Amino acid sequence: MFKKVLVANRGEIALRVIRACKELGVKTVAIHSEADAASLHVRAADEHVCVGPPEAALSYRNIPNVLSAAEVTGADAIHPGYGFLSENAHFAEVCESIGVKFIGPTSENIALMGDKSKAREVVAKKGLPVTPGSPGELRSEQDAQEAAKTIGFPVIIKASAGGGGRGMRVVNKPEELARAFQAAQAEAKSTFGHDGVYLERYFLEPRHIEVQIVADNRGHVVHLGERDCSIQRRHQKLVEETPSPAIDEELRREIGRVAVQAVKAIRYCNVGTVEFLLDKDRNFFFMEVNTRIQVEHPITEMVTGIDLVKEQIRIASGMPLSFKQQDIKLNGHSFECRINAEDPEKFTPCPGQITKYSAPGGFGVRVDSAMEPNAVVVPYYDSLIAKLITHGRDRQEAMARMRRALDEFVIEGIKTTIPLHRRIFNDPDFQKGHVSTTFLDRFLAGQSS
Repeated sequence: MFKKVLVANRGEIALRVIRACKELGVKTVAIHSEADAASLHVRAADEHVCVGPPEAALSYRNIPNVLSAAEVTGADAIHPGYGFLSENAHFAEVCESIGVKFIGPTSENIALMGDKSKAREVVAKKGLPVTPGSPGELRSEQDAQEAAKTIGFPVIIKASAGGGGRGMRVVNKPEELARAFQAAQAEAKSTFGHDGVYLERYFLEPRHIEVQIVADNRGHVVHLGERDCSIQRRHQKLVEETPSPAIDEELRREIGRVAVQAVKAIRYCNVGTVEFLLDKDRNFFFMEVNTRIQVEHPITEMVTGIDLVKEQIRIASGMPLSFKQQDIKLNGHSFECRINAEDPEKFTPCPGQITKYSAPGGFGVRVDSAMEPNAVVVPYYDSLIAKLITHGRDRQEAMARMRRALDEFVIEGIKTTIPLHRRIFNDPDFQKGHVSTTFLDRFLAGQSS
């Protein structure tokens, strides 16, 4: 086991990793920007190092500074959390080259799965179901037009190096394609430093289903069931649940089998998430592999009883999986609401000082957050400030606990998305599980009419 882990992140995920390390008896180092010097994750760690000014590019994404912090503190491993450097193949490769263990998959895994078009090619060659699309990156608008004719409209343009909903454009008819292609390329270039894009068929009202996998360095791969992430705004998830109300045991076994095959095809190691689209006829199609711990990992932990972050650390230290596929039982139902520091009507960021913070509690309620009274939400980073998770014996109980917890949650001084989540959990279609990736657009349109 590692002696000391540097946590290359901030906020709730940094605190989450620090807590897992403490339970494993591992010392921790927190890094922070000048803006985060008083943050809870900094106080929770055994040591802390400032890695730069508030801007993420100069601090949390500053590879030389992060590695210097690991060197001066004697950390023998780095946990990247999610976002920032978590899916940076170069960072993982540099860690490997200097003898600091990257707690995640190999740099080769990250590079291959980070190129979404290549990932599709690898999976398709294994005969697994892939969303119909272009065979690789598109070199020109003419190539895009030819691919779209073969696929059929509507299509979606995606950045090859994409993530977080950036570099995506939906195109409903041929005359819209050229402008959308240029816009997607430009956004991909500015966000990811690579303007490569590809096309996929755009399904009307699909569900976004992802399967959690865990793999050790001995070739053992286990899936931990699926998460339904269909409640999204502009490809950004807001509510997740497990198990999906649209998936029965037979389909769960099949989609889990395909997810395991997909990661075995690239000799994947550590935790990861295989993402699929599920259409109205219950056909599912591979989209991509996320090579990191996901924001929504707690709901899988709630129904399986497995600490995914501790498992990440154990696997990275060379230990085998602590369970087998037959050990995995889904117990009950779980929801997660992402509480963002945003105006719930305009979805604009709302930084500022939290004057009152009172988190909900009680049976079946979990809050992952690094916020506290008088904490300041700074404008430099993602607006996520808390994850509210509930668990129940079934979907109805988990939903009732979420409604109760949302009513208990008090955050004052800034605006948050809590009012929006309350409305979603009181919506009749949501309560029946009748959702898709277009649910929120229709829901918001109905609210505003």
